[in-house]
Amino acid sequence: MVGTLLRQISSSADFSRLKNRRALPGEQYQPTDVEHLANVISHGVWILPSFLALCFMVWTSANGLQLTTTLVYGGALVLLFSTSTVFHILSYTGRFPEWRLTFHIGDRAVIYIFIASSYTPWLLLKEYHSWAEEALCVVWIMAILGVTYAYVYHEKYKWLEIVFYLAIGFCPAICIVDMKDWSGLLELSVGGLSYMFGVVFFKSDGVIPFAHAIWHCFVFVGSFCHFIAICTHLLGAKIPGF
Repeated sequence: MVGTLLRQISSSADFSRLKNRRALPGEQYQPTDVEHLANVISHGVWILPSFLALCFMVWTSANGLQLTTTLVYGGALVLLFSTSTVFHILSYTGRFPEWRLTFHIGDRAVIYIFIASSYTPWLLLKEYHSWAEEALCVVWIMAILGVTYAYVYHEKYKWLEIVFYLAIGFCPAICIVDMKDWSGLLELSVGGLSYMFGVVFFKSDGVIPFAHAIWHCFVFVGSFCHFIAICTHLLGAKIPGF
């Protein structure tokens, strides 16, 4: 009975009005007004919590190395949500096209920085059998190349962009499993899987209503998992419930 009711609702609802057509190659997707609002809200609400998370990690850090790594990760976390929110606000208003282009490129480029920043605490604060320093250099070189790619080839070769995101996200993971102590690996993996599954929605604008906002939700889940892992397994913080 419930299944029949859901099918009736699905068949009668016009979900097409909640999204626009897919963008053509080299073209930017134009969200509907409700999608614009969802994109702004789904990342805007996390700016303050991400800043508080940064402050908490700084306060919890016990030495200079911990402080440096938490500043890198926490700063990238704030930058990710802030840049995304500003870009979507500018897109929604339709004003300041030059700034909108700048923040759109920055929105894509900051993903590379965030991925590298997510690995940095693990590669610096954990003990490894080998290759940790080399992996740290590689991941940041890949991030710099990714940022350069985002500025040079903006809105071109979109699937190649996804390949680069996945490459910088997965390649250093080979070294992560070389940790002498595997504590935190579960949370790290769950966060990574959240990002990976979110990519499906990241590439579904014009196919699934609110696809980009759903992608934002996967980003929050992944970053929250990594934040908890860093605090509990790298900084030794006691967080109720974890």
